Amino acid sequence: MAPFNVDALVIGAGPGGYHAAIRLGQLGKKVVCFDRDEVGGVCLNWGCIPTKALLHVGEISRQIEHAGQLGLKVPKAEVDREGVAAFADKVVKANVGGVNQLFKANNVEFAYGDASFTSKNTVSLKKKDGSTDEYTAPAIVIATGSAPINVGAWPHDGDVIINSDEAVRIKRIPQTMLIVGGGVIGLEFATVYTRMGAKVLVVEAMPQLLTGTDLEISKTLGRILKKQGVEIMLSTKVETIEKSGPQRAKVTISGEGTNNKPETREFDQVLVAVGRKPVTDTLNLAAAGLATNDKGFLDVDAQRRTKVEGIYAIGDVTGAPMLAHKAMKEGVVAAEVIAGDKASAFDPVAIPNCVYTDPEVATIGLSEEEAKAAGYDVRVGKMNLIASGRARTMNETDGLIKLIGDAKTDLLLGMHIVAPQAESLIGEGVIALEMGATVEDIGLSIHPHPTLTESIMDTAEFMHGKAIHIVNAKPAKQPAAV
Repeated sequence: MAPFNVDALVIGAGPGGYHAAIRLGQLGKKVVCFDRDEVGGVCLNWGCIPTKALLHVGEISRQIEHAGQLGLKVPKAEVDREGVAAFADKVVKANVGGVNQLFKANNVEFAYGDASFTSKNTVSLKKKDGSTDEYTAPAIVIATGSAPINVGAWPHDGDVIINSDEAVRIKRIPQTMLIVGGGVIGLEFATVYTRMGAKVLVVEAMPQLLTGTDLEISKTLGRILKKQGVEIMLSTKVETIEKSGPQRAKVTISGEGTNNKPETREFDQVLVAVGRKPVTDTLNLAAAGLATNDKGFLDVDAQRRTKVEGIYAIGDVTGAPMLAHKAMKEGVVAAEVIAGDKASAFDPVAIPNCVYTDPEVATIGLSEEEAKAAGYDVRVGKMNLIASGRARTMNETDGLIKLIGDAKTDLLLGMHIVAPQAESLIGEGVIALEMGATVEDIGLSIHPHPTLTESIMDTAEFMHGKAIHIVNAKPAKQPAAV
C-alpha cells in the first residue's frame, strides 16, 4: 500500500499530543494523530482526570465527616466502591469524548495502533487487526508520554501489588495499604484510599515528602496528612515485597521510620509509586537517527526540536517536570514552529506544580532552599491559613501561604501554597512570575474580601512590614550613629 502523505504526524494522543494535533489543524495543516489507546493518554484515562474525580469524592466524604462542627447533623458517609468507580469512569468518558469532538472540529485524523519509525520522515502504524499502514510527513511530533515504573524485584500482579494505573480503577478497598513513594502520585492516592477507609502507610526513601518542594511546605503537608490518619515514614526503604496469600503481601521495611531495624509487616495491598519512565522503546528511534540520553529522555531545544530535522518531542519523553500542562504548552509550541512561527518557544520560568491532596499543594518558581542556593538575598513571607477570615468560614484553617522574594530587587521568585483550592490560587503566581512582578505589585493589588486569594496579598504586604491581618515582624535595630 502506498504511504499516506500528510503535513504532520503526532505520535501519542495525550495532553501534549492532542494539543499539538489540534493546533496544527487550526493552522491549516493536514495532520494524523496516533495512539495505541483512547485519545487523552494517561492524563484523561488513568491519571489527572480520574484521580481528581476520586479525590473530589474523598473531599466530600471528609466534609461530611466534619459537618457536625458546622452545626449539621449528617450520617456518616458510606463508600459505594462500584458507584465511586462508575463516577470516575463517567468523567473520563466525557473528557475523552470531548477531545474526539475537537479532533473532528479541527480536521485532525485519529488512528489507533502502535507507531514506529521506518525512516526520519516515515512512520509505520501496526493496527489492532494486525495489518500495517505507512505514513509519511515532513514533520513528526513524538508525544508518547510515560508509564509507571514497576520494580522488577517486586512481584507486580495488578491486584495485591499494583501501580498507579491500577490504583485508579479501585478494584477493591483494602483494610491496610502500603504506598511506596512519597511523591505526588503516592500522596494523592494516600488521600484517596484513606478517605475510603483504608489504613495507609507511606514509605519514602528520601528525608522529605515531595522531594524538591520547599521544605517548609513539605513538612506542613506531612503534618496535616498525619492528623488525617496517614502514617508516614521518611528516610526509610522497602527492602522486600512478597505475596503471603491470595490478597496479602509481606513487606520488610528498614530505616528512620523503624529505628534503623528491619521490620516486617503485612498489607492487603501495596501501591508502588516510585516514579514514571518515558515510553520510547517501541518507536524504533534508531531508524529515524535518534537516541535517548543517558536518563532515557529525548533532548530538545526551546522550540522542541530534536537533533533530527523535522522531528520534535514534547511532554514526559523530554524529561522533568512530568506535568500535563507542561506537555500541553510544548505541544502548542511545536505545532506553531512546524507551521512556520519562528518566535514560538517554550519558556520554563513559570510552570506550576500541583498536588491534589486535601488540602492541596501548589507551587511555582524557586523554593526557599533553591533561592538561597542560587545566591539570592532571600526575603520570605508566610501566612498561616488560620489568619484568613475566609478559611475560618470554610472551617479549613490548616495551611500555609509562602512567598519567596529577592530582597535587592523585590522580584517575586516563588509562591508556595498549602490550602483548599491551592491549584486555582497558584494562578496568581503564574501570572506574576511570567510578567516579572515584584512583591510590592502583589501587595498593591486590591484582592476581593473575604477570599483565600487575599491571603497572598497579606503575605506580600507582610514582606514589606505592612500586613494588616497578621503581625508584622519587627524591623532589625539599626546600629547607633557614632
